[in-house]
Amino acid sequence: MPLELIHSVENETRKNDALALLPLMEKWTGYASYKMGSMIGFGQYHYQYDSGREGDFFVTGFSPRKQNLAIYIMPGLAKYPELLNKLGKHKLGKSCLYVNKLADIDLSILERLVVASVEDMQEKYTCIDIGRL
Repeated sequence: MPLELIHSVENETRKNDALALLPLMEKWTGYASYKMGSMIGFGQYHYQYDSGREGDFFVTGFSPRKQNLAIYIMPGLAKYPELLNKLGKHKLGKSCLYVNKLADIDLSILERLVVASVEDMQEKYTCIDIGRL
């Protein structure tokens, strides 16, 4: 199903970047991919807020959006300033890394960022591989 989502992307650069990123994220995370709405997730964890609200979400993921490629770093990007300084051209949200195209960034730095974020999530939560269920 992730491939169906990627092939529906009209922007050829974004589509090709997503096709390249999919196997890299599977390799870097150790989790199989799965479609979650308009996003592609890797792994899953269960969260519960002090308010009692709880749910499940992916450990990391990405979305080939019309305007950019959004990569989700769930522990939050403020935790990784040294890697972000070396990454290349990008924009930041709290947990979203926005990249115009993969050619703008250093993939070896992205790998280090994704691996570190997955390890941080695994230390805090019990994470499962729902892509293989």
